[in-house]
Amino acid sequence: MKIAQPIKRHPSLVSFSKDHHFGLLLVWKIRQGITKGIEPARIASYVRYSFDEDLRIHFNEEEQVMFNKLPTEDPLRRQAEKEHAQIYELVRKIREDNDDQDLLVKLSNTLEAHIRFEERVLFNHLQKTLPEADLATIATYEGTGSGDIDARWPDLFWLNKNQGEPRNK
Repeated sequence: MKIAQPIKRHPSLVSFSKDHHFGLLLVWKIRQGITKGIEPARIASYVRYSFDEDLRIHFNEEEQVMFNKLPTEDPLRRQAEKEHAQIYELVRKIREDNDDQDLLVKLSNTLEAHIRFEERVLFNHLQKTLPEADLATIATYEGTGSGDIDARWPDLFWLNKNQGEPRNK
C-alpha cells in the first residue's frame, strides 16, 4: 500500500494553510456540538462569531491577495469564489434562522469541502502557475491569528455540553 506524501506547500501559502486549520476546527466544533445534542442556537451563535471574527476576514484576504493573481476566467478561481459565495449565503441563512440544525450541517460540509479543495487543488495550481513575484506578494499575508478567538468566547459547547450555559437555572 502506497502512503500519500504530504503536499509540499510554497512558503507564501503557509499562513493561508494555517488559517485553514482553524476553519477545519470550526467544522469539528459544529459537528461536536451536534453530536453532543447542543441546541442549534448555541452552535449558530458561535458560527456567527467565528465567521465575523475570523472566516470573513480570511475569505477577504484570499480574494484580495491570492485569487486576484489568477485571471478572472480561471476555472479554479471561479470555483473558489463561487464556494465563498455559498458559504456567505449559508451564514446569512444561519443569522436568519439560528435553530436550523440542517443549515449547520450543510455549512460544516460545505466549509470542509471548500478547504480541502483549496489545499489540495487551488494551492497546487497557484504554486505551479504563478510567477515567483506574485507568490512573494502573497507571502505578505500573516494570517488571521484564529487561534485566540476562543479565548473571548464563553460557551465552549464542543468540549462540555454544559460549558457556557447560565449557572442560575
